[in-house]
Amino acid sequence: MNPDLDLGLERIIRAPRTAVWNAWADPSRLERWWVPAPSRCRVDRLDLRPGGAFVTQLSDGGGAAFGPHLDACFLAVDELERIVFTNAVDGAWRPADPAPVAMTAEITFADHPDGTDYRLVVRHGDPESRARHDKLGFADGWGTVTGQLAALIEREAAR
Repeated sequence: MNPDLDLGLERIIRAPRTAVWNAWADPSRLERWWVPAPSRCRVDRLDLRPGGAFVTQLSDGGGAAFGPHLDACFLAVDELERIVFTNAVDGAWRPADPAPVAMTAEITFADHPDGTDYRLVVRHGDPESRARHDKLGFADGWGTVTGQLAALIEREAAR
């Protein structure tokens, strides 16, 4: 991780790695945690393979219509180990200029004695983009959805 260009977080999720992976792989489960509550997510396309589309929509949770959220493509998918996607190329493989910032996200999953070591690195093309993403609330946004993911999976694992 390059601290001038990248943002990251790490969390131990108290559930098996397969459960955490499946929360990414199943569109109906991804919709339950992918955006900070009370906003809601709708998955339009989740083709979890290299070159596959990752397209979601967002609603504020107050009854507003869904609108564009993320239009990205997967660059690498190593089952149960790693997911890499970018919004610099959209789900139709067209170059994109996404707002508010272009990024490439790498999520890794590893076994941990307490469950799953879940790590996220979001890479940016220049220090200004990294700073803009940080200022816009990277820690709150990505931290919140990671917390929501953990809560969902840990509740299910406790049953």
